[in-house]
Amino acid sequence: MPSLKSHVVSFVLRHSRKQAFASPENLQRWIAAARKTENHRPPASLHQRLDIQTHTVDGFPVYEIAPRDGEQKRILYLHGGAYVFEITPYHWHLIAEMADRLGYGITVPIYPIAPEHDFHAMFGMVGDVYRQMLAETEAEDIVFMGDSAGGNMAVVLTMMAAEDGLPLPSRHVLISPGLDMSLSNPKLFEAERNDPWLGIPGGLEAIRMYSAGIDRSDWHISPVYGDLSVLPKTLLLTGSRDLLTPDNLIFAEKARVAGVEVDIVHEEGMFHVWPLIDMPESRRARQHIVAFLSESRSPIRQDTRTIFEAPSAEAAE
Repeated sequence: MPSLKSHVVSFVLRHSRKQAFASPENLQRWIAAARKTENHRPPASLHQRLDIQTHTVDGFPVYEIAPRDGEQKRILYLHGGAYVFEITPYHWHLIAEMADRLGYGITVPIYPIAPEHDFHAMFGMVGDVYRQMLAETEAEDIVFMGDSAGGNMAVVLTMMAAEDGLPLPSRHVLISPGLDMSLSNPKLFEAERNDPWLGIPGGLEAIRMYSAGIDRSDWHISPVYGDLSVLPKTLLLTGSRDLLTPDNLIFAEKARVAGVEVDIVHEEGMFHVWPLIDMPESRRARQHIVAFLSESRSPIRQDTRTIFEAPSAEAAE
């Protein structure tokens, strides 16, 4: 049963953030308001726990987060925000916990966002970040992690790297990713009613602003339609009250058919990117992430909650 806090968060989201996605005009107003207050810098409290360095790639900031005593493995973290909103303190606290618990370095690009920039600028920048990482770290020691739009970017970036003949990351961690931006699945209309956060009209507007005129069914925008066989072992976290979940389950089944090992955490009652918010369900989700990324190392304490398997693509449709 979902926790009391999750019900409170759902209520707040439905009466606040949900409004941003109710129409194209609403989304544009929320973006304009966000630009006046957004701050990509990590909260001051993180500097007391972690070594944080900054450099630039293609003129945009990149943060390097390192625990005091860490391994050589690294995570490329791609934040969500519908391609139009900046990284938030919620992202930073998840990133800090992963650095603390795993001992990995974490690279966080503050990539260009829409509508000021588009797909080409976004992936030009994060592609250059990945190339720099490869010059310093073996691909087998690199993990791509992303939430929402960042989960989409993680998958597309891997596909683009494969197309360019670059070494590929060893694992993916995808938190409520947007993997079919065509938003054409009829199941999404029912899912939208149950989702306290996302809406189709605003989502389509965000996609229009960043996609640079590329068709929404092109794999560069909707990686579910690309060559999934190039993807590494993947942990996919998705909730039953997330607009994106029906397509996430289809993606997982298609990836498995293509030969990709996919572990799924399908949390009943959970909304979009719930692992970012401090509540019992997010603590379970974060434990799954740590366990997934720690499999090749010494064992850690395992959470006893079951990892739910996705239904077949036919059942999800």
